Amino acid sequence: MSRSPRPRRRLLTALAALSGLGLIVAPPASAAPLHQEPYRPQFHFTPAQNWMNDPNGLIYYKGRYHLFFQYNPSGDTWGNMSWGHAVSTDLVHWKELPVAIPQDADEMVFSGSVVLDRNNTTGFGTAKNPPLVAVYTSLVKSNGVQRQSLAYSTDGGTTWTKYSGNPVLDLGSTEFRDPKVFWYAPTRSWLMAVALSDQHRISFYSSADLKHWSHLSDFGPAGATGGVWECPDLFPLPVDGDAKKTKWVLAVNLNPGAIAGGSGAQYFVGDFDGTKFTADDSGPYTAPSGTALQDFESGSFGDWTASGSAFGSGPATGALDGQSPVTGFGGRAFADSFHGGDAATGTLTSPEFTVTGDYVNFRVGGGKHPYRPGSVLDAQPMPTGETLADFEGGTYSSPIGDWTATGDAFGTGPAQGTLPGQQQVSGYLGHGLVNSFVNGDASTGTLTSPAFTIDKKYLDFLVGGGYHGVSSGSPTAVELLVDGKVVRSATGSNTEAMDWSSWDLSDLQGRQARIRVVDANTGGWGHINLDQVVLSDTQAQPRSAETGVNLLVDGKVVQSATGSDSENLDWASFNTSAYKGRKVRIQIVDANTGGWGHVLADDFTVAAAPARSVLQRAHWLDYGQDFYAANSFTDAPDGRRVMIAWMNNWNYGQAIPTSPWRSADTFPRQLSLKTIGGRIQLVQQPVGELRTLRGAATSIPATTVTSTTRQLGVRGGTVELDATLTPGTAERFGLDVRTGGAQRTRIGYDTTTGEVYLDRTASGATDFDPTFAGTERAPLALGGKPLKLHLLVDNSSVEVYAENASGEQVVLTDQIFPDPSSTGIGVFADNGTAKLDQLKAWQLASIWK
Repeated sequence: MSRSPRPRRRLLTALAALSGLGLIVAPPASAAPLHQEPYRPQFHFTPAQNWMNDPNGLIYYKGRYHLFFQYNPSGDTWGNMSWGHAVSTDLVHWKELPVAIPQDADEMVFSGSVVLDRNNTTGFGTAKNPPLVAVYTSLVKSNGVQRQSLAYSTDGGTTWTKYSGNPVLDLGSTEFRDPKVFWYAPTRSWLMAVALSDQHRISFYSSADLKHWSHLSDFGPAGATGGVWECPDLFPLPVDGDAKKTKWVLAVNLNPGAIAGGSGAQYFVGDFDGTKFTADDSGPYTAPSGTALQDFESGSFGDWTASGSAFGSGPATGALDGQSPVTGFGGRAFADSFHGGDAATGTLTSPEFTVTGDYVNFRVGGGKHPYRPGSVLDAQPMPTGETLADFEGGTYSSPIGDWTATGDAFGTGPAQGTLPGQQQVSGYLGHGLVNSFVNGDASTGTLTSPAFTIDKKYLDFLVGGGYHGVSSGSPTAVELLVDGKVVRSATGSNTEAMDWSSWDLSDLQGRQARIRVVDANTGGWGHINLDQVVLSDTQAQPRSAETGVNLLVDGKVVQSATGSDSENLDWASFNTSAYKGRKVRIQIVDANTGGWGHVLADDFTVAAAPARSVLQRAHWLDYGQDFYAANSFTDAPDGRRVMIAWMNNWNYGQAIPTSPWRSADTFPRQLSLKTIGGRIQLVQQPVGELRTLRGAATSIPATTVTSTTRQLGVRGGTVELDATLTPGTAERFGLDVRTGGAQRTRIGYDTTTGEVYLDRTASGATDFDPTFAGTERAPLALGGKPLKLHLLVDNSSVEVYAENASGEQVVLTDQIFPDPSSTGIGVFADNGTAKLDQLKAWQLASIWK
């Protein structure tokens, strides 16, 4: 049945009791010298050790920028939440100070802001020595209630005292957090923006003394609402540098449901009158008109063909039994595969039709289970070949000899299905399988095959269980060993549903090899399942578990779209311009039997312009995966508005392969509002103080590339790049950074879609979480004119500032984890030509030296 999203703090609050007992502790520290560890950023702030998330209390005071942050003093995962503290005189070089506001037995200290109480309205200081006041969210450990509290400092932020009258604002809610407070001169009062997270609302309050608060208004729901709203920020900015023309910016972070998946930050431009914020673009959306293909209003599927049981005998007119309310469909009816609940499967396929328009627009909802290239809808027979092991006996014997187990994870022989305490295991063949859940996830061990000769092209096997790759340090993986070295590896995908995986062994023919099954993980999903290991000349195809809408050309999926784990249908679009005159089909697919294992669809229309989803219509501070909890400094000199974000994502943040610290902040950005194409846009640039880290500039002469990748005469692991590229006939073109061997991080432009993209699928270590590897995209029209790229590349991150000739900008930020030796920089063009007009590179010095 449908499930609501699981907000990260709702999940994390469950750890509060352990935190209070000090049971969430740090692992052994890295042996490398401080700030020289693998992946340690060299010009982004990180704590010396332990876990960090949201930036808090950003303020400039007496010549120093204060950066407080969510911090676990005792470990490198979330817990024991307190306020860490660092200071800088230049926004570049940071000095970490002792914990500013620690958790205590009763509360954890969640996010908030710091103000200078110049008029001593609180009475915490004196007229001569006004206090700094922190307004933060108290998480009550006993019941999870979130309420707003105060702490104050009279020594410049070094030591803090919690106000004895806390809390100062309490609604009794478990979803009320992250106050941003500032002085509003027109009413001579303090104003607070604070999130009612699960309601997708930002509440505004007023106070004369920071202790007593009155509700003013609420903003929202608006924009993207696929996850909880958090960490609001509200501030004015002049438009085009004109102080007489001011707009207000409301930044709202949300998780999950951002444009790139998981965590992200959106913003609204509008007006604030001291009481209420009104966004400029708050009107309803109307999709482009066109010719209807199918609107399901006839009461039947018409000439569309249904298979399986999921779609029932005709369109639905509302929520089905056991389903949450469905919204967002047009008219009275829509296709719904929830007949029989999430366990049902099936397809709904259109007849062939000839493409006549540039786009097919439609509404889609339900589960977010994308189509996997190479997957198939129907179960495939076991590949023919030499079976190395089928695990059907009572011991780990096989046709090639006995497998050797170490540790306690694998027991004395194959499991006969699901083990005690384990979710239902499915997808294995016969009765037995390798299952390292013996004694639960806490057990560890290995299971190794005898040696065998590779004499066929593929090694096929069924695999399930945890997604912990070799780079995680605590893998749950199936490994192929040649000469004792790991040459292939595979994991489960954090599911007990086993599926086929296949290794191409073309380059290893005639070699001796062993298979090693490793369970070195004692945390969640800390086990691995394996069955039916076959050497074959046939590549096994995984079974699809998708829920979505596909465009089929010659029977093959060429484009696809899914819901967002929501019962609300939203607009999506297929670009069909390349298929004009050809026969195509639309197929709605439900091949998933798990949570959110259903799909909703409606209003298929041929149109001349694409429909835009809520996510596409929202304004994003950053289109990458690693920009969250963004907030700006109060009282920055010269009226600058400088923003910093947490450079991580709750999808995988606690699994990134760093030690003894975990998480970094983005490099500070200066914000401005500019009118571009008649629309006011937020523009971001790295703060100018970055220049203090630059070495001598290296200039690369203009060069044209044709359907190739060319390495340039510059390298760098920590480097700033400024480049201009002009499109030619290439479908895609751009720059590669951190290249070496098979590794590269690609920053490109796709002329077929009009998008800048950041591809980290081959960036280095990606196997620690199934959501990490991917390609992020941001719309930016070039019109055949040049693309400007400003890149900040560090040991474990890339920040991309992309701009077109009109000054329109998109920004993308991603973490990467390349090998230290992968420092190459290249230019590429796919299927045609492109020109690198100019490139300047500066090596950036370490802020830690």
